[in-house]
Amino acid sequence: MPIYEFRCSECDTVFEQRRSVVESDQAAPPCPKGHTHTRRVLSVFASVGTAASSGPSMPSTGGCGPGCACAANL
Repeated sequence: MPIYEFRCSECDTVFEQRRSVVESDQAAPPCPKGHTHTRRVLSVFASVGTAASSGPSMPSTGGCGPGCACAANL
C-alpha cells in the first residue's frame, strides 16, 4: 500500500498516510491537529546504488544534464 504525503495549509504540518491506490483520488485527510485544509504533495526520495545496480547513472558532467539546475549545485 503506497504512503502519501500531505501538507496542511493552516498549520503547515507535513504528514504521511498509507492509502490504497483506489483511495488515492479521494479528498485529503485532516491533519493530525484536526485542520481540514490539506493537500497531497509530491514526495521526494533518494536512492543509493552501486555500480552493479541497473538504471540510469549521473552524467560525467555532473547533475542530470546540461540544462539541469542541480548541475550548478555541484
